[in-house]
Amino acid sequence: MNETLGASLEAILAAVATRTVSAADLAETHLAALERISGPLNAVARLEPEAARAGAQALDRRLAAGEPVGPLAGAPLAHKDLYDRAGRLSEAGSRILAGRVAETTAHAVTRLDAADALDLGRLNTVEFALGTEGRNIHTGPPRNPWNTAHSTGGSSSGSGAAVASGAIPAAMGSDTGGSIRLPAAACGLVGLKPTAGRVGRSGIFPLSGSLDTAGPLCRTVRDTALMLCALAGPDPADPQSVDAPFGDPLAGIEDGYEGLRFGVARSYFFDPVTTTVGARLEAAIAAMASEGAAIRDVALPGIEVANRLTLTMIAVEASAQHREWLATRAADYGAETLTRLVGGAFVPAQAYLAAVMHRRTLLAAALAGPFAEVDIVATPAWPMEVPQIVPYNTPGFAGKVSDSGHCSRPFNFLGLPALVLPVGLDGNGVPVAIQLVARPFAERKLLRAARALERTLRFHESHRPTVTA
Repeated sequence: MNETLGASLEAILAAVATRTVSAADLAETHLAALERISGPLNAVARLEPEAARAGAQALDRRLAAGEPVGPLAGAPLAHKDLYDRAGRLSEAGSRILAGRVAETTAHAVTRLDAADALDLGRLNTVEFALGTEGRNIHTGPPRNPWNTAHSTGGSSSGSGAAVASGAIPAAMGSDTGGSIRLPAAACGLVGLKPTAGRVGRSGIFPLSGSLDTAGPLCRTVRDTALMLCALAGPDPADPQSVDAPFGDPLAGIEDGYEGLRFGVARSYFFDPVTTTVGARLEAAIAAMASEGAAIRDVALPGIEVANRLTLTMIAVEASAQHREWLATRAADYGAETLTRLVGGAFVPAQAYLAAVMHRRTLLAAALAGPFAEVDIVATPAWPMEVPQIVPYNTPGFAGKVSDSGHCSRPFNFLGLPALVLPVGLDGNGVPVAIQLVARPFAERKLLRAARALERTLRFHESHRPTVTA
């Protein structure tokens, strides 16, 4: 069954639907693949083979009986170790939650269960999801399948490595300042941060209740649409949740560039871009234009403060979430996590409130400005080459952490849907990605635009990671 390794989610679902492959065979193949990459890529927190096999066998019985099945029937998935499943371990990449057994199941996991996806286990994450570079002192850093000396990005680091290797076609991550998009960008994947409220967050260990979002990392844009369709819908336990189902996931996705207006946001977003990354992005933009895409330059007024204000909100809300453990178990945190959590406790209340109040101002300016003129805003994803894996105390590290989220954090702050996809490789053989952003709940246009660019560049037809499942 190795032909399903590295295959798209769409292709795997078609194989299940035509009975070319059984769910049981898929479970065995992809569990074994995750086991193989657990050493070289350190992507896997834990596998749950018995439950996965039982679920696959039950699904095969339903298929054999001709019973109706869900839209993701047989999809072999695994998820970031923040997603709870009742009765199973859920440790958030931490020592503090080591051995914790979840009491409830995350809303997103319940939605995927209803779609008849298989759940193979949990993937490594930055400790409590607090970091953009992928390190975790407790579990060790996951490694990038394109170049194992380099970061996967964080904090959905194991999700990025596992999907990029081909061991699974998709995985769930969470994104508070870029934690879906940065690993997707670093690992050559499509990563979607949906509109705030589109996908329910209950049962996912929180970092920042105001900014957290849940979404998938996938190999293709069409796969991303399939995942979003299964995930979107109201979550009664999430106060931010909006009743906004996605409908037909592939409707209009192949309609191309015609009628779409693109804006390239150079001011602020391109300021820290390196020569190599800039060249790959400009080549992608030129390729879009050569195929008829309507492109102009745009600017987001006031956006230069959004990165800093996002960091303020994360620090304060995460520190409040961890208040009791900071008082009683500080020694059990990694140094990087502890430093950021403690720092949040000293942010003045007026600074936090100013950040919260400024969100509405900036969002209104963005919607009245560039998003009134264009459908999609394009920016870099990671504005510099993805760095090598280095210790937390490396000189200049703090600045790199801030710079890594330079382009991603503003769209958590604004709550807008944002997607990244690969446009080429840097000099180290690690992917470079572009970020596309749309108005609230305009994921359909966002996915259509991304699919058009994906067809233009055909990245995966000419590029392959070094480490594969």
